[in-house]
Order: sequence, then structure tokens, then C-alpha cells
Amino acid sequence: MACEYKLRHRVEFVDTDMAGIVHFSNFFRWMEHAEHAFFRSLGFSLHNQGAEEMSGWARVRAGCDYKMPLRYQDLVEVQLRVVAKGATTLSYELVFFRIDSTELCAPEDARGKLQEVARGEMKTCFVTRPRGEAIQAKKIPRRIDEAIQVAQQTP
Repeated sequence: MACEYKLRHRVEFVDTDMAGIVHFSNFFRWMEHAEHAFFRSLGFSLHNQGAEEMSGWARVRAGCDYKMPLRYQDLVEVQLRVVAKGATTLSYELVFFRIDSTELCAPEDARGKLQEVARGEMKTCFVTRPRGEAIQAKKIPRRIDEAIQVAQQTP
């Protein structure tokens, strides 16, 4: 059973604002990238479109607190942890770290000093939408429920 996932990203110029700092909205994109990658690592998709029904994960809440800026070409690691699981919902904590690396071409497995730059949270609800009907919250499918567990709390 899985409860954590790590994703690395090199900050691109397009991620920055006029001051050369990562625009706040990108942290939300990276939270979603980490969630998608987490699900893919387990063999699942966050969105399924069938002929008669769509299913996926609707956002209930998302937030992010920023501690220090990221800049162009910084290497950032997003650490996703499942912190709660309900019958229909999953809640994540996402911590963003700058990897202190003096080399721009550092290998992706480079392990420099980690500096926490932001901390986010996201709650999602499993939903379905039968053709022609409204979206409805549903119990998390058993195969997903069995594959994901809540992470142990850190001291």
C-alpha cells in the first residue's frame, strides 16, 4: 500500500513572473502533477471517461503557504503524503523543497541540501457523473482504497 510520492521539477522560465520568481499558481499545478504521478505509479488514472459514465476526483479544498521564493532553474522536489482517507475523500499534504544544487545539469537523483519553500494541502472527493446526470460523490473504489493508505504522522 502506498502513502507517499516524490516528484522533481526543474523550474522553467515560463513558471516565473516578471520578478523572476515562480508564480504562486504554479504550486497548485505542481500539487496536481504530483497527485497524477502518484496515481499513475499505482496503475490508476485520476479521470476516467466511459461511454455511459465519467469518474474522477473533484477538488474540495486546496491551499498553500509560502516560505521563500523559487526561481528560474531551481530544482524543486514535491513530496506528497496521504494524511487522511474517508469513504469518499483523500487528503494530501504537499511539501515543496528547493534542492541545493550548484550544478544546473545536476542529475535528477542528485541529493543536495533540501530547503522547505512551501507547504500545501489538498482534499479531493471521488465523484461520478452518469451520462445526462449531475456529479455525485461516491465511495472510493475498492481497488484504489486498498492501494492507498494514510501515512504515519511525522514528529
